[in-house]
Amino acid sequence: MTTQENLNQIHEEINQAALKWGRKSRDINLIAVSKRQSQDKIQAALNAGHRLFGENKVQEAILHWGDIKPLYPDLKLHLIGALQTNKIKEALKIFDLIETIDREKLAHKLGNELKAQNRSIPCFIQVNIGDEEQKSGIPPQDITDFLGFCRNDCSLDIRGLMCIPPADEPATMYFSLLQKMAREHDLPELSMGMSSDFEQAIALGASYIRVGTAIFGDRKG
Repeated sequence: MTTQENLNQIHEEINQAALKWGRKSRDINLIAVSKRQSQDKIQAALNAGHRLFGENKVQEAILHWGDIKPLYPDLKLHLIGALQTNKIKEALKIFDLIETIDREKLAHKLGNELKAQNRSIPCFIQVNIGDEEQKSGIPPQDITDFLGFCRNDCSLDIRGLMCIPPADEPATMYFSLLQKMAREHDLPELSMGMSSDFEQAIALGASYIRVGTAIFGDRKG
């Protein structure tokens, strides 16, 4: 199938899931994850009319989008991978939203840089929803204090939460927990769900789902 056909298929599945779970499909945003994809595949998605993409690394995002992004004023790019503090300035040049605020040092330095630039950028807190040692993110029990730190000490515009559930367990209970946390803290946005589980994420309130290979096919490397 072509990239256009893949996008059409996924949008149809989003529409069906929204109908099934009593949601409006316009409230569910599809992030096309373009990490390690060719420029030809990315351009095919742009030609199909898609305008929301996610990248894991700042340098790869600059390679993919540095020349292209200015050509599409309505294009939005999310950082969905870890942000190193020494890449903050570069990230702010190309990303429209950062989904992976996951530690105080990052929040503090990002807040300082935004203040120096006299600007703001919407952010999500990444939650280590399964409390896994190998994954980034704030432990669920620390979310209240960390959210307060981000907002009050760093002046960050925190709009929502993001998570990646454990790969070997049912995702639903983790999506439900993230939804509960967002409601408790009056956060309107949830980034959760990928190719294999986005219907469950939609059922539990996802406003952004992240889909890569189901759109573009296998990645390079």
